[in-house]
Amino acid sequence: MQIGFYFDQTRCVACDVCVVACKDWHDVPAGPASWRKVTTIEKGKFPNLFVTFLATSCYHCAEPACVAACPSGAITKRAEDGIVVVDREKCWGRDQCDLCLQACPYQTPQFGAEPNAKMQKCDLCLDRLGEGKEPICVASCPLRALDAGPLEELKKRYGQEREAEGFICFSKTNPSIVFKPKVSGALPSP
Repeated sequence: MQIGFYFDQTRCVACDVCVVACKDWHDVPAGPASWRKVTTIEKGKFPNLFVTFLATSCYHCAEPACVAACPSGAITKRAEDGIVVVDREKCWGRDQCDLCLQACPYQTPQFGAEPNAKMQKCDLCLDRLGEGKEPICVASCPLRALDAGPLEELKKRYGQEREAEGFICFSKTNPSIVFKPKVSGALPSP
């Protein structure tokens, strides 16, 4: 089984509630580390504008590049659910090694501002999953743009779409994500 995310790009309004809830739940201090991010994507030229948002976090890839790149064995993929986890005690830290960040096509590994910060990232709220609850980002989204669960169930419920505006699905890593993309339509050439 592989646990993954669903993101409905047509619902997200970049309120950042998922970002704040994640940082709060996991006690991630203010600063550069953020396990979930929301990016604004703008296209076109007035009056033919297109704006959408992309909420991102670790995609718990089927073939995570970060696991293969980590020389200390700090990053592993759980066999029972496919969640990619990090043992921060084993991590050599940003000053000595950031190979996981260099390897990840989605820039998922995060480092705090402290000297030789250890890698941190989304773990799909393992503590909440263990209690039968949704990840905090899913539970907090006021527009229900996020969902999480077994990838095959997400595909049955929401479809097979693996591409969205602002996202590139790298087949080599095979991210565990399903999208409902916002379609920009026909924009005039610049």
